[in-house]
Amino acid sequence: MTWTSDDLPPTHRITPMGWLRILVRGTAVGVVTFGCLLLLLLVRLVERPLFGQGRPVTPYITQFVCRSAFVLMGMKYRRVGAPMVGAGAVVANHSSWLDIFALNAAKRIYFVSKAEVAAWPGIGWLARATGTVFIARDRSQASAQVNVFRTRLGLGHKLLFFPEGTSTDGQLVLPFKPTLFAAFFDDALRATLAIQPVSVIYHAPKGGDPRHYGWWGDMDFGTHLLATLAQSPQGGVTVVYHDPVRISDFENRKTLAAHLENVVRTGHSDHS
Repeated sequence: MTWTSDDLPPTHRITPMGWLRILVRGTAVGVVTFGCLLLLLLVRLVERPLFGQGRPVTPYITQFVCRSAFVLMGMKYRRVGAPMVGAGAVVANHSSWLDIFALNAAKRIYFVSKAEVAAWPGIGWLARATGTVFIARDRSQASAQVNVFRTRLGLGHKLLFFPEGTSTDGQLVLPFKPTLFAAFFDDALRATLAIQPVSVIYHAPKGGDPRHYGWWGDMDFGTHLLATLAQSPQGGVTVVYHDPVRISDFENRKTLAAHLENVVRTGHSDHS
């Protein structure tokens, strides 16, 4: 199946009551998000000298914000299955900026993002503050990336990747890019690393466009955020945690990527 970002985005018409909801919900989400971010930065002043890249406290603050966001926006959140115990990698389909909240709400994780994001105004700063791992799309950096992954995994971190390489309209799962998994087949990681596939499924508001929560192509973040805050009644999101697999059970990155893609796509279809 193929998909492009040329499709027209869902129509988000904001009514006068919608603007009132934006004011109320936006204020609440903003106070919780930026208030807790300030708290996180203050705690990090103590946490960093004591634990370095280890973060025994601040991820709980991030998790609280993400759980609270769905409550404040009026969106239903449902978890199926259990996040794996211990360090490892997590892979999921990518439909929206809401994925950040959905995936952080159930378990403390650290996103892996392209290096360019670190320089983005606002978003890059937030990403750095919450411990995002930045990687360069350059094969010459492969060895350095393995060392970064090994260090973070050694600290007990769960690293989350989006193997599709882009976000979608939420109606399908794109092919996983095998190149993402090359670093995991390094001898330093292959023998012990586990990966858990996760399916994220958005349920549109009753009678609404099924792509309502999808955020793709050139869609403006601000416009999408306002439409999400204004929506009533809201829909919801289901996050499905599948059984983890071990890298050592797969011959190469292509067979691993194909297996994870199939599991995530099946979970997405079963819960849509």
